Amino acid sequence: MLKLSGKIIRIHAVDVSNERTLIKVSTNRDLPAVLRKELAYLISDCEIPTGFAHYLLLEKNQLLAEELPAGSDFSILPNDYDYIGDKDVIRLSSDRQSIRVLFRATSPNNSILLTEQCNNYCLMCSQPPKTADDSWILDEVESLIPLIPKETRELGFTGGEPTTNPDRFLKIISLTKSYLPRTAIHILSNGRSFKNSNFAEKYAAINLPDAMVGIPIYSDDPTLHDYIVQARGAFDETIQGILNLKQLGQRVEIRVVIHKLSVQRLPELCEFIARNLLFVDQVALMGLEMMGFTRANLDELWIDPIEYKDILSKSVSILAQYGINVSVYNHQLCLVNPDVVPYYKKSISDWKNEYAPECHTCKKRRECGGFFASGVKFGYSKQLSPF
Repeated sequence: MLKLSGKIIRIHAVDVSNERTLIKVSTNRDLPAVLRKELAYLISDCEIPTGFAHYLLLEKNQLLAEELPAGSDFSILPNDYDYIGDKDVIRLSSDRQSIRVLFRATSPNNSILLTEQCNNYCLMCSQPPKTADDSWILDEVESLIPLIPKETRELGFTGGEPTTNPDRFLKIISLTKSYLPRTAIHILSNGRSFKNSNFAEKYAAINLPDAMVGIPIYSDDPTLHDYIVQARGAFDETIQGILNLKQLGQRVEIRVVIHKLSVQRLPELCEFIARNLLFVDQVALMGLEMMGFTRANLDELWIDPIEYKDILSKSVSILAQYGINVSVYNHQLCLVNPDVVPYYKKSISDWKNEYAPECHTCKKRRECGGFFASGVKFGYSKQLSPF
């Protein structure tokens, strides 16, 4: 698991009038002087080029600070951040002397938070919603997007509910299209905002070349779905949002997080999708992340994957028979039946992916998605059987 944020060991001469400073990292000492003025140079040896806006050193290299050009701004970072590299984007917070890694150029798992606010209150939410005004996040994202490399293959937007501020959301999506026209965009939304035809039409009119909205449905029974998301009427609004998006030719993925409540009618939900939402572009059946509200509601939610592996097989089979593109995320290979393996994906983001001690000798570890780090820490199936 990678550490994405934390304290800086030492920071020197950062502009204290700027509470949050976004800056792109470079390891290229041969850049023209005009480009250096906007970048932070990551120091790896004593040959330090001049003219960069900021310099970054790891704790193990901190003596190289003595070699810096006089008056240089610099930060000394804990060795935990030795993964930072060329074209990454970081936030340096002058008031708290902290760092946050916002974008990693070599990672396929970059997801950008737009807000922590949400109109659902899901029992298993991994990032519990907050009510405080966090519009500063949207301001930051608008500054971040132009810094992201044009060659980025995929980028995610998440929350909270990313569409909570609809006008700012549409602005950010439009900005993304302008700066990253060849980047695939994946938006995680509860879909309820798209029930508004006008909003759905404005989103579709941006005409992103490669975008998908991932929307959760947890049951074919509206009452059970609404209970899981803790929002009355959410099921109907979500379905209407999906219908509006597909009517406008937009790509939609349905996401189903599997737990003790949703697994009760998982085959029936898959039948519902196949009969009523056959036109969706993908269905993802996902394992539970042991974070946020999940830990608070563990007794109500936790079920060992070994207990529902036959239900999972049946559900995958239903979707596959109807020709729906189906994937199984966030599971372990030894806990699914062989008939599920063709649909199995390594899906857990690299920065929070770990393996249990039992996995160390497994011959299929490279093929297996492993666990969320929280799963290893707070509990996982005791039926693991390494290959």
